[in-house]
Amino acid sequence: MKVGVLFIHGYTGAPYEVEPFVNYVKEHTDWEVSVVTLPGHGEELELREMLAEDWTMEAEIAIRKLMNQVDRIHVVGFSMGGLIALYLSLRYPVERLLLLSAAAKYIAPGQMLQDIRDITVDLLKKQADQNPVYMRYRQKAGKTPLRSAYQFTRIVKLVEPYYEKIRIPVCLVQGKKDGIVPFQAAEYLYEQLGSEEKQLIYSECGKHHICYSDDCDDWFKQALAFLDQPIPMPEDTIPSVS
Repeated sequence: MKVGVLFIHGYTGAPYEVEPFVNYVKEHTDWEVSVVTLPGHGEELELREMLAEDWTMEAEIAIRKLMNQVDRIHVVGFSMGGLIALYLSLRYPVERLLLLSAAAKYIAPGQMLQDIRDITVDLLKKQADQNPVYMRYRQKAGKTPLRSAYQFTRIVKLVEPYYEKIRIPVCLVQGKKDGIVPFQAAEYLYEQLGSEEKQLIYSECGKHHICYSDDCDDWFKQALAFLDQPIPMPEDTIPSVS
């Protein structure tokens, strides 16, 4: 059976956020891989006129296209993309969900302050261009209108009432040093989901962009093993042993 995987990046992000794991999946499987770029995102941010519906609809278009090419489908969502992945699973026959730094709750002030301290030290050392956090914040500064941030919160509120209705297998991966989504958010989401089969993987050193964590090779293997589980046979099709 042909397997397909849809990857969804995060708010103000782009496919690069999930690229390391995308490449890992391509190297270790023969699956059909699709990576969506949400409207207004990508190399240049154009978010001012974007609505939450624009993002969910683009994800729906992508999953429908992939469904026409495969027999089984998984969805991998990073940050806000994790919430959109949950949304898709309520509307389409998604088999398994992998949620990376899923933004069920957001802004961890303690780690964000530490990130800012690190940036300040690099600025004093004139090494800010070598700090990936600083470069990311600088690129997005001034390009994230408040109206767009409100649309992000609409995505959160869209799926939150339905967590317990999610019954398919789910795996969450969360960095304990995430400066955007507090690591407790993964525990909250884990408890709220109605899935019987679910697991939570922590990255001790992972920040928000979890696919770039120093220990990503460890959890890449675990995450792929989760996605690669065989389909359980319905009871009425299991051959009896006489």
